[in-house]
Amino acid sequence: MPAALQITAAAPDPALLDLPWHIPLAEWPEDILAALPRGISRHVVRFVRMSGRVIAIKEIGESVAHREYGLLRSLQRLDVPAVEPVGVITGRTSRDGEPLDSVLITKHLRFSLPYRALFSRYLAPDMVTRLIDALAVLLVRLHLTGFYWGDVSLSNTLFRRDAGAFSAYLVDAETGDLHPELTRGQREYDLEIARVNIIGELMDLEAGGLLQDVEDTVEIGGMLVQRYTELWKELTEAEEFSADERWRVSARIQRLNQLGFDVGELQMTTDVDGTTVQIQPKVVDAGHHHRRLMRLTGLDVQENQARRLLNDMDTYRVATDRLGEDEEIIAHDWLTEVFEPTIASIPPNLRRKLEPAEAFHEILEHRWYLAEKAGHDIPTSEAVAAYVNNVLPNRPDEEAILELDTATLRAISGDLDDDDEE
Repeated sequence: MPAALQITAAAPDPALLDLPWHIPLAEWPEDILAALPRGISRHVVRFVRMSGRVIAIKEIGESVAHREYGLLRSLQRLDVPAVEPVGVITGRTSRDGEPLDSVLITKHLRFSLPYRALFSRYLAPDMVTRLIDALAVLLVRLHLTGFYWGDVSLSNTLFRRDAGAFSAYLVDAETGDLHPELTRGQREYDLEIARVNIIGELMDLEAGGLLQDVEDTVEIGGMLVQRYTELWKELTEAEEFSADERWRVSARIQRLNQLGFDVGELQMTTDVDGTTVQIQPKVVDAGHHHRRLMRLTGLDVQENQARRLLNDMDTYRVATDRLGEDEEIIAHDWLTEVFEPTIASIPPNLRRKLEPAEAFHEILEHRWYLAEKAGHDIPTSEAVAAYVNNVLPNRPDEEAILELDTATLRAISGDLDDDDEE
């Protein structure tokens, strides 16, 4: 191994030294790669299995690699949905002594897929709307922390299923910048970049025959701006009301909770004669339902999944006639009597299909469908059996799509590595 090779990482894994850093990433042998679909990238990107996990390796310039690594670490500390940075490797040279680009290493986000893979495999009629909603929520969260993205697009985002919707994660912070607070102009410029990029990406899908039931791609691009604007207004705008309408404070907090955000602090002021009150959220954080479920059960799931599981827990409380009992006791019993037995009923060979929380959500959906069809309630055990036998085997493996050949993966990924490197 060349003496000049340097690894920058918070917790370096010795297994990194076993990888062939003296070979350009595009030429790495297939036997060490994990065949996962890649999004469109200006750089060579490969997935590699290492120490029981999968890492993503991107070849990039040294200064840019260090900068992006630092930004991803900052976003991690701010608890923003983004890929987890592993490290940067510099000083690479070939066996002939020729310099090679540095690499940025991130942890592969399990159960996530790039948008092209989602359209290639699922083709749900409302797929575009759900992805746009997820991206709008991600962009608001980034802007609230003071992060300017600079290249907002579907290509720079990974998506995970979240109880019928999607959660979006930033996967490329190369053009980003972190500020104490963003100006309106910075936010609007990010939005315009997002609108233009999304329109182009959807037109590309349309040209490839992957986009169905969408009449106007330009309108879809505008949908992101509308969704973002509505969400930003709800989270940050001051609201005025009279002193005898203080119930509106609770209503505002409840609306924010329903959006998945917590209000850690409120600023309330009155006018000179005290007849009107102004309220504005001061500290707004995402993950209200996630944190509540984590506190009650220890389950670490997506926000919509947490909301769905909490709803089922409330149903369990009513069904067992235990409205007066402590929430912590109800949560423990629901976990041991409902959630865990349900997940345990899924055969081991099918558990890689979906995250446990997403599988539980789909079982609840399937139970509702069976009950509607039968005209009466269906026991959970019966719904689980029907779901496992008739639905789950036909679902693609979302943890790792390893059965696809290289040609299929390149078609799904729209891989530009060989033609459009920087």
